[in-house]
Amino acid sequence: MKILTLNFVTCARKACKASPAAFPLRPREAELEIVEQDINPLFVRNVLPRLEWDALREVCGELGLQQLPSTAPSPDDLFTTTPAAADTAMADAADAHEPRPSQLLRDLHTLLLETTMRSGKLVCGNCGHEYAVKEGIANFLLPSHLV
Repeated sequence: MKILTLNFVTCARKACKASPAAFPLRPREAELEIVEQDINPLFVRNVLPRLEWDALREVCGELGLQQLPSTAPSPDDLFTTTPAAADTAMADAADAHEPRPSQLLRDLHTLLLETTMRSGKLVCGNCGHEYAVKEGIANFLLPSHLV
């Protein structure tokens, strides 16, 4: 289950739908794994305005991951037109002003798309119900007495 997914799920109980404490689900006993993927700047740029930034910061803090800025970056912050020092010698004049992925874009890509929760629990902050995560898949089915 990708860290990005935690930004879009909430407790499945009807009693928790109206409670702000039910989002985000709190990871517990999480075993994290990095699954490398090719960087997708367009995806990160398009998903950035849809993220609940404060919730993402909370989840990262609870998992012991990198500290995110207090405010969400703008999509324009994800690219730089200044070539990196290693690229300067190789860049020609026409290529020098092409936008390049910034370190922020690389970090967000790693956090959102490459970091996965392999196993653990997701706990509702409102009712305390635990959803098991096994082999990267969260089980959101509720027992019949909670539906």
